[in-house]
Amino acid sequence: MRKQKIYIETTLFNFYFDKDRDAHAATVKLFQEIAAGKYEAFTSTYVTDELESASEEKRDKMMGLITEYDITVLAPNDEAARLADIYVSEGAIPQRFRTDGLHIAIATVNDLEMIISMNFQHIVKRKTKMLTGNINVLNGYRAVEILNPMEVVEDEND
Repeated sequence: MRKQKIYIETTLFNFYFDKDRDAHAATVKLFQEIAAGKYEAFTSTYVTDELESASEEKRDKMMGLITEYDITVLAPNDEAARLADIYVSEGAIPQRFRTDGLHIAIATVNDLEMIISMNFQHIVKRKTKMLTGNINVLNGYRAVEILNPMEVVEDEND
């Protein structure tokens, strides 16, 4: 069976280490499923740039996940920037949170199937899913599924 290609957004690197967060267990389980070969995982330099602002200890732990789980880091490109600008101009993403649009755009232009995030303000949101999906299709791409880890990981009863 072909592995699904997923994009790991910045929030998951935080949730992995924050044991007090509701989604911590599902986030760790998602990384375990990546390690088990269920998914081919990607992130981007947009994420690594955001991780750089964390304290040194936390940053090193979060960056270590990229190596530990063999997550491919995608480089920025002009097409992703163009698509993110369209998301902003069409009201899918607020201008001051353009980086959230860049996460969706980089996953889109690299033909990934899912974006996994805990950012419910600007990414895992009905309006964002609908508008970015429509914009993607109008620009010759497919709509990328935007989900949180609880929607993705296998339940022990599955």
